[in-house]
Amino acid sequence: MVDMQKKQMLAIELAGIKMDTPLIGASGTFGNGEEYDDFVSWSSVGGISVKGITLEPRRGNPGQRVLETASGILNCVGLQNPGVHVFVKEILPRIKVYNTPIIVNINGNTVYDYEQITEILSDYDIDGIEVNISCPNTKAGCMAFGVSAEGAASVTKAVKKHAKVPVIVKLSPNVTDIAEIARSVEDVGADSISLINTLLGMGVNTKTWRPILGNITGGLSGPAVKPVALRMVWEVAKAVKVPVVGLGGINNALDVVEFMLVGASAVQIGTANFINPQIMDDIADGLYEYLNAHNLKHINELVGQMKL
Repeated sequence: MVDMQKKQMLAIELAGIKMDTPLIGASGTFGNGEEYDDFVSWSSVGGISVKGITLEPRRGNPGQRVLETASGILNCVGLQNPGVHVFVKEILPRIKVYNTPIIVNINGNTVYDYEQITEILSDYDIDGIEVNISCPNTKAGCMAFGVSAEGAASVTKAVKKHAKVPVIVKLSPNVTDIAEIARSVEDVGADSISLINTLLGMGVNTKTWRPILGNITGGLSGPAVKPVALRMVWEVAKAVKVPVVGLGGINNALDVVEFMLVGASAVQIGTANFINPQIMDDIADGLYEYLNAHNLKHINELVGQMKL
């Protein structure tokens, strides 16, 4: 009875994707789901945003790729993945057995890359596409697509042209006006927006006086970025009409409540999975308890209800 009530209170629909909970395993930290199969109850997982894929296989960056910080981690893995063809033929059939929505995170160095990946994915049974626009645009001096409204819109428009499933655009926080970029992708058809991707950071070895990471800089994630993520989700949720997915430093149920109060309809859990592989179960239980304690009948009652 409790399990049924819990499911009724936590189940949501995100841009047409039906989920048992608003909790999505974040790309890059939840792998393809297989890594957590022995730890998590799939009824707690609303969806999986798989490890980012590219058109061709990538080996990733050389040297040290991960650095623990005071309140999170820096990473410069470099999108290591086997490529979209291996993903759809070998990995996708294995992870479909989890009976949870599969959202494919896609990456490219040109608009053509994104188009090609989306075309290939259109022949397979997936539930959504998450577009990583933090990738370097090799035709524009390697400036990330996501740092300009024009670049973000160009990728989104190309993906929407070929996609047969909802398109979620993942925004970079390394910008001056994130609301402007959010509006630009909404204007060309984005079905949902997720944010934030990692903040750019670095670490230095004081013994060798050299950068610690092999790529010199890396993406910062974990609790340290949560205040920035909350602020940006709030700004974007006010600026667009499509549903927003919040992520960045979520460690417990109350963190999720904060993100939903500022306007997120769903959230992604990332770095916390490394600390506690059962974190999704703990958060789902915590959300159920919070709703009951506050006499709320459904998780959606929290969305955008922050009082000013």
